[in-house]
Amino acid sequence: MSFFSCNCGSRPGCTGWALIAAAIVGVLTAFLQVSGVIAIGAALTGVFFAIAVAFLAVITVAAALARRAGGCCRSLRAVLAGILGTIGFAVVLLVVDVSGVISALLTGALLFFFTLLLAATACYAGCLCENAE
Repeated sequence: MSFFSCNCGSRPGCTGWALIAAAIVGVLTAFLQVSGVIAIGAALTGVFFAIAVAFLAVITVAAALARRAGGCCRSLRAVLAGILGTIGFAVVLLVVDVSGVISALLTGALLFFFTLLLAATACYAGCLCENAE
């Protein structure tokens, strides 16, 4: 069974690995921000927001053009969850001025969804290429 397969039964498959990687990045980011090692500024949050909005436009067109790839629904749902989560948490971080643990948790959630967006997009592209053959 292929790595990009969406019908993996009990195995996590590519989308499962994307969720695991996103969780690791999110928790690590929150820990590093609470400990003061990194700081995510408003400019970087705005960049994440812009990338997510661009991905929303691209993935909408790609999904409309590739309707024949029916086995990629799980990957597409993960991409959409990453897009909407990134947009939502970027807006919250841009609007609300918080610091400390709450800021670290919000930043960790933002990076979780952004990593999910990138990893699930790779899964979706691989699934589309696999189903095109």
